[in-house]
Amino acid sequence: MSYMTDSLLGSLGRWAARRRRLVLAAWVGLLVAATLVHGALGSTYSDTLTIPGSPAQTGLNILRAHDPRAGGQAGQVVFQSSDKPLTDERSAVQQSLRNLQALAHVLSVGDPYTKTTLAADGRVAYATINFDENPQKLGHSYVKDVNDAVSPARAAGLSVAYGGALGLAAEPKANDVRSELIGILVALIVLLVGFGSVYAAGLPLVSAALAVFTGLGTLGIVAAAISFGTSAPTLGLMIGLGVGIDYALFMTTRFRQALIDGETVDEAIRGTVAASGHAVLTAASTVVIAMLGLYASGISFIGKLGLAAAITVAVAALAALTLVPALLGFAGRSIDRRVVRRVVAEPSGEGSAMHAYVGTIERHPWRFALGGICLLLVLAIPVLSMRVGHVQPTAEPASFSDHRAYVAIQKGFGAGANGPLTIVVSPSTGKQVNAQLAAHLGAVLRSQPGVSSVPHMSVTDSGQLVVGRVLPATGPGDTETANLIHRLQYQVLPATLKSTGDHGFVTGGTAATDEFVSTVSARLVIIIAVVLAAAFVLLLAAFRSPVVALKAVLLNLLSIGAAYGILVAVFQWGWGSGLLGVDGTVPIESYVPMIIFAIVFGLSMDYEVFLVSRIREHWLASGDNAGSVASGLGQTALVISCAALIMASVFFAFLLSTKVDIKMLALGLGASVLIDASVIRLMIVPSLMFLFDRYNWWAPAWLAGPVAGAPSATAPSAPAPASN
Repeated sequence: MSYMTDSLLGSLGRWAARRRRLVLAAWVGLLVAATLVHGALGSTYSDTLTIPGSPAQTGLNILRAHDPRAGGQAGQVVFQSSDKPLTDERSAVQQSLRNLQALAHVLSVGDPYTKTTLAADGRVAYATINFDENPQKLGHSYVKDVNDAVSPARAAGLSVAYGGALGLAAEPKANDVRSELIGILVALIVLLVGFGSVYAAGLPLVSAALAVFTGLGTLGIVAAAISFGTSAPTLGLMIGLGVGIDYALFMTTRFRQALIDGETVDEAIRGTVAASGHAVLTAASTVVIAMLGLYASGISFIGKLGLAAAITVAVAALAALTLVPALLGFAGRSIDRRVVRRVVAEPSGEGSAMHAYVGTIERHPWRFALGGICLLLVLAIPVLSMRVGHVQPTAEPASFSDHRAYVAIQKGFGAGANGPLTIVVSPSTGKQVNAQLAAHLGAVLRSQPGVSSVPHMSVTDSGQLVVGRVLPATGPGDTETANLIHRLQYQVLPATLKSTGDHGFVTGGTAATDEFVSTVSARLVIIIAVVLAAAFVLLLAAFRSPVVALKAVLLNLLSIGAAYGILVAVFQWGWGSGLLGVDGTVPIESYVPMIIFAIVFGLSMDYEVFLVSRIREHWLASGDNAGSVASGLGQTALVISCAALIMASVFFAFLLSTKVDIKMLALGLGASVLIDASVIRLMIVPSLMFLFDRYNWWAPAWLAGPVAGAPSATAPSAPAPASN
């Protein structure tokens, strides 16, 4: 093991173990400092689903430049009465509106008593409020101010709910404590059952907890300067906790095995950090690269979600390389002293169940390979009918304000009233527009199929814009509405304005969201290509084997396809969605497939690296491919299975979230981890490595060379034919 102990990582591990009190104090200090600074900065998170340079964003920019009061972030305040017309409580409603207008950040407050904002039965009305910034950034204290402002209406017996950006701001603050505790509890049980020792079970949890909360504090500090989406902290928590436990678990298991093999504590720690630490570094680098690869989408919202996850993963890896060896130094040989169940660290010897299983794969590699691949292809079948979109408020709990506002508006004004489109016409040469153009455009728009009504189309006071609203006949999440937006933007407006040379734009929240969905869907292919290329290069550098790298990339595509298929079946087809607290069927949230792809691809590389690293070590020492595959799988199967079960449990615990996109991420990530660890790592990978035999380790002359963290050895330059 001299090659390990001489490595830089081994030296780092030895230093951390010898300075364990200093290292532990430093990590506790980092956690406290990050938490305090985060709290002092008061970082907030908000969702801005816009595409710079898109027609919707361009139209909004023009509107803001000419009329800031109309071009702000829009929200709705919905008033509803159960037993009397709202006109009976006009004074209470008007007082509420005056209170709202007096609030900071409010640009304008609409009139709920117009023909288009008061329902026919007189029991539902809404006022549109424009803010100078996204209400989500203003925090829950601002929502409290809004609640105080509308108290006269509530005192009069009216129901008041908020929609749009204000409705999102009013959603209850995500409470992930239950999910964290459930994930940690399951992890503890799995570790105790799998490894028997209280110390060995507790060490990964302590390390992961310190790392993930330090990472979240760091994320909060960064969020003070960069605007992250509301899902960012939960996403960072899910990934950081999962990989933090995994990395510490792999290192703890290696350390225990070294002690069983007769090494001293110092030698065991140095060797553990050199070997497993190198695997952690490679795996974490793959995850971080995959997450940062989301910036290749060109959509800052998506890229920042990837950055949030990358921050917590990087902190978890740093903890694995410094904090874990320090904790191992504290534990020493006592790591197996508090035993609840006597086990061997890596049960892979002759006569063991794992040895028998590996022997079965070696005798029937084709059956295992084809069986696993066919299973993944069957799970991926629903992907063929995947429909991406934006989840509407009705999928959220009925107690949420935006859910109640959405239902009330739909009941009073029709489905399209929840997704109004704003039409902006700007002259091309700075000339004035006239009322005739507004009237003509209104008539053209009213005649279009899919349009419910055009409440108004008028010239602004400056005379430089024509602005109006179009109410679709269908809801904001419907395919027909998306088709209408596209037809108006790229056919109707250009044709109508061709003779005048003016420019027309379809803007507003519904149009911006539709453009976001379309752009994300189109750029998913770019993300896949970037992440695949980056992962292939990284694995090629780590193992110097084109076969190993290419096999890993292709198999991970199958794993991700299966995860997508499960998402479609549950959420889009409704197979069991009610059990997850989702009302009815919903489209797959537009950015979820992209996020899942990057995360799953990165995480699956963890298990690939840990498994193939062990196989590679035996191959370099013996040159026996079959024996190396058997030994490597036998030594890592238990720890990979436990790690996958822990990580999946952490992910599944977040199914308790009230946010549908988090539920999708939780299910997709949890399912993919289980699929990857069971079907791919325990069936397909070993069977293919048996089939490829010495071709697994072939490399062209320009690539062949010593592998970092491995002894100086090279695979045969001319591989022998594979034998079954």
